[in-house]
Amino acid sequence: MLKFFKKKYLFIAVITFAIIYITKIIFFSSQTTVNYITSPATKGNIEKTVLADGTISAFKQVSVGAQVSGQIKKLYVELGDEVKQGDMIAEIDDLKQSNDLKQSEASLNSLEAQREAKKAKLINYQLTYDRHRKLVNKGVGVQSDLDAAKAELDVIKADIAALDADIVKAQVAVDTAKVNLGYTKIRSPIDGIIVAIPVDEGQTVNSVQSAPTIVKVAQLDKMTIEAQISEADVVNVKKGMPVYFTILGQPNRRFDGLTLRAIEPAPDSINTEAISSSSSSTKSAIYYNGLFDVDNPDHILRISMTAQVYIVLSEAKDVLTIPSQAIQKKLDKNKAIIYLLNKYKEIEEREVIVGADNNINVEIKSGIKEGDIVVVSSANGASIGNNARSPRIRF
Repeated sequence: MLKFFKKKYLFIAVITFAIIYITKIIFFSSQTTVNYITSPATKGNIEKTVLADGTISAFKQVSVGAQVSGQIKKLYVELGDEVKQGDMIAEIDDLKQSNDLKQSEASLNSLEAQREAKKAKLINYQLTYDRHRKLVNKGVGVQSDLDAAKAELDVIKADIAALDADIVKAQVAVDTAKVNLGYTKIRSPIDGIIVAIPVDEGQTVNSVQSAPTIVKVAQLDKMTIEAQISEADVVNVKKGMPVYFTILGQPNRRFDGLTLRAIEPAPDSINTEAISSSSSSTKSAIYYNGLFDVDNPDHILRISMTAQVYIVLSEAKDVLTIPSQAIQKKLDKNKAIIYLLNKYKEIEEREVIVGADNNINVEIKSGIKEGDIVVVSSANGASIGNNARSPRIRF
């Protein structure tokens, strides 16, 4: 009998517990707990930028070529050598040019000697003509002798005039030969550093077909960056905008204080000489080069390095900011709705005036103060707006 009562009471207790649990679920169910990601409103700087890939090149680079043909007899420089304007770079075998100069000088000397001989004859013919003219004037001379003397005088003057023209041509030939001889000694046209030597000693260069490059000299104290700006971004970019960049070797170093010098009006593809009419309909991306310069006293920057370029469209310094994701609804261009976590751990809606927005942080001009806690998002995907009145917050 005692066992029966124990089982009875145990059964009643179980039923009672079940009824209480079900009643609690039905009548005292709590609202779904929502986890929120929050962030304080803080002071900071906001930049709205255009990102572009850039290539570094020398501010000034000259390809030093050969203007005469011949064998390279001597190279006076090596890669990386620093040269001054006028320094000897290379020398081409000058045998042909020396012979051309000697021949031109010999031709000039011959013409000048002929002219001297003609001048001596001119003096004699002039005296003969003057003598016949005086005799004819006195009435004792023969007119035919005077005419013959006049003809010889005119001929010798014409010969001298022709020789004068030939001498000018010969002098030009001499000057050209001297210049060509000088071209066999190749000198640096600028101060700089030897960045390329595409030829070797003993190699023969032919200046007739094309101007062969002997060396390339670059000034590396200042570099130029060509930033490839997409056609979608270039409409917002203007000459004179602030710009900064980083390089792969020093990603944490920011090269700033720079200004966009120019934007090329056409893409590089405009230099293509011919475009096939049967080309694919797939259009490649279009980029425009934005140019700016940077001082490079330590020569850290090198030719053809890659630069990550940031062109600053707008910026706001020391302003109140919150994460851009905290903007729950845009009312218009300058007004938006956000949610704050108040001191009672409740969510309240707030209308704010927004400013600069770089899609990471947004400037808040009014509506909240520094230190206010804004709701960025719900951690479990619940809608913030639907729980804005009295959600239970879990921390």
